[in-house]
Amino acid sequence: MRAVVINEYGDVDKLNFQEIETPTAGPGEAIVKIKGAGVNHLDHDIREGISGFPISLPHVPGIEGAGEVVEVGKNVKISKVGDRVGISLLAPCNCCNMCRSGKDNLCYNGHFLGASMWGTYAEYVKCYESQLVPLPENLDYDKAAASHLCFGTAWHMAVHYGDVKAGMTVLVNAAGSGVGTSAIQITKLHGATVIASAGSNDKLEKARHLGADTVINYNSDDLAEAVMEATGGMGVDLVIESVGGKVLVKSLECTAKGGMIVTCGAHAGEEIKMDVIQLFRKNIRFQGSVLSTRLEMEHVFKLVAENKLNPTIHTKLPLEDVRKAGELTRDRNFFGKIILEP
Repeated sequence: MRAVVINEYGDVDKLNFQEIETPTAGPGEAIVKIKGAGVNHLDHDIREGISGFPISLPHVPGIEGAGEVVEVGKNVKISKVGDRVGISLLAPCNCCNMCRSGKDNLCYNGHFLGASMWGTYAEYVKCYESQLVPLPENLDYDKAAASHLCFGTAWHMAVHYGDVKAGMTVLVNAAGSGVGTSAIQITKLHGATVIASAGSNDKLEKARHLGADTVINYNSDDLAEAVMEATGGMGVDLVIESVGGKVLVKSLECTAKGGMIVTCGAHAGEEIKMDVIQLFRKNIRFQGSVLSTRLEMEHVFKLVAENKLNPTIHTKLPLEDVRKAGELTRDRNFFGKIILEP
């Protein structure tokens, strides 16, 4: 089969499009023919060797995808050949305390697609049955591939942790990212007022078209001051944060009393100087978040199929143009999601 292979860490020139052996399914596993693979910033970190995952080279990247089951191994209980599926980043063990309590996104023993196992930048991928999420019949593969990770992550942040509802004011940082474009739609679906921030005016204009009520350029304006002005000095009830660095610090300054910050990323700075006094004097909750549960993802796919949520696809590229996708990701020169099609 054709696949993208990393033989050494480095820039986009280390992404090699080549022929490799097609995988076969072992016990509890399935082979999925990839119809669309989502491109994510974690793919960039994995390529550069800075992801924090124990990657073994050579490696096939790709942490998100959708396609058709073409082979199943022994002990596969539900999935069958011909099933249309999305593939979760995390393969939960279904046995640990987290899995048994419904928190399979926090599995202690899970395997990670495109990290500890080969990923979706290929014609076929081998995965565990526990990773497969059924797709509604009317949901196309590109939309599924663009929805799984970002809509799932944003849903878990805004709904599970943030308890977003009508009347709330929500700040969505990195409004042009996959999580950002997803969070704008999810919070608007629940009736919230949305303030979107990004580092370019072009991305902010597109965020308005997605439903953002107010937009702020955090490179040219003071984010905290602009938010406080937009909210009449009250601040926001919820912050959906994936930037880190000074943007996270400024978000803390403009969070309302009793408000909450939910964070899932820190590409602009993993270590910050935080005024802890603001946390307890304003009774702010500060919450980390990762991925979504399988049940949440099934619900999100249903909403996308019903056109209540719609992934923003920046571009679709053939798999052999993976270096172009890598450049767009590296330079943050995109809005929404990039899809690779084998």
